[in-house]
Amino acid sequence: MTRLPITPDTSAADAVDAVRQWIVEEVPAAWRSAAAEGPAALRAVRSAADYRDWYPTFADSGLVAPTWLPEHGGLGVGNDIARAMERVLASLRLTRLNPLGLNNAAAALFSHGTDEQRLRFLPPIVRNEEKWCQLFSEPGAGSDLASLATRAVRDGDQWLISGQKVWTTWADEADFAILLARTDPNQPKHQGITYFLLDMHQPGVDVRPLRQVTGDAEFNEVFLDSARVPDEHRVGEINDGWRVSTSTLSSERQMVSGSGSGGMGRLGGSGAQRLITLAHETGRWDDPVVRSKIMRLWAQEQIRGWTNARVRAALSADESPGAASSIGKVHQATLNQQIQDLMVDLLGTAAVAWPAVGDPDALPREVHGMLRSLANATEGGTTDINKNILGERVLGLAKEPDPWKGKPWKEIPRS
Repeated sequence: MTRLPITPDTSAADAVDAVRQWIVEEVPAAWRSAAAEGPAALRAVRSAADYRDWYPTFADSGLVAPTWLPEHGGLGVGNDIARAMERVLASLRLTRLNPLGLNNAAAALFSHGTDEQRLRFLPPIVRNEEKWCQLFSEPGAGSDLASLATRAVRDGDQWLISGQKVWTTWADEADFAILLARTDPNQPKHQGITYFLLDMHQPGVDVRPLRQVTGDAEFNEVFLDSARVPDEHRVGEINDGWRVSTSTLSSERQMVSGSGSGGMGRLGGSGAQRLITLAHETGRWDDPVVRSKIMRLWAQEQIRGWTNARVRAALSADESPGAASSIGKVHQATLNQQIQDLMVDLLGTAAVAWPAVGDPDALPREVHGMLRSLANATEGGTTDINKNILGERVLGLAKEPDPWKGKPWKEIPRS
């Protein structure tokens, strides 16, 4: 299947018709029927492997990132047409693969990359041919990311990267990484950092999994020992990496903000609609207190979706969401944990004891979702850090005093 015959001049009605025709021709009938019945029915007929094998068809259509230019893997359409097409696709649950490429890496490439970098990296991201991770956080530089200590030393037309990164999602599957490294320790901590694109398949890159309470290992620590990056894979100017990273960090916060974010959506469990179904299944829907709790969370989820949709529209229009993306991130972290806690409460004793002890697949989805949601307040920047961003950049409040402001990084105490 080739790219859909949709251009910036195509009307919304014609674009929708083209998408509907594409669905009939390219999306398996069993998937379409199961998607209408819900996530459980869809999982029964569409395995992860099946979806990965079919995904190039989705990518080739241009629908994965329709607002991107055709040469980058999209259709080059505006926000209105993209939203109209997405409404048609929504019921099919066609998840975008490679979210750290589509969101985090792409944000920096669009804002600060060269034409050559965009042409080289964006199409394989859309096709899920090159998967991405993000090498930012370090053992001593998490919330205070700008204090990072990983070093990059110039070696002719290449850079040698050495240091340690941690809490790297999907590093074990990644082909490339966006990476921040210190290139001048004599400058203040925000000014001596450079942004790189690192090939993960090379000597000097050691990825080690970090096992979570759920039994999964989606996070990793990464050790770098003179790993090489050609200078042509540097994004932005030398020592200007912090400015480049703000586009990535803003996009990351938006990506983990849940409904309407256009990114990975909820990280940990199902949404409020599942609460309604579960309450009926467990006989708790007749309890007015339970109904009140559920509908309060359902209403908040709708509000969050609308808020995220506004920020997503700004992104699609090549505008930076800036600090506003922190609103959805802060709201999402608390709201999703409340949803998952109530999910487990509705499940009752089945949430604390289940058959097949020792079988990780026996863990109820609701319990897995609750355990996974514990990370929501940390990933994408801690809730406290995002509240500081909102206070300073949205509400205009005074910053916290910093006695080390303007001092060279090498003189600043670090943990």
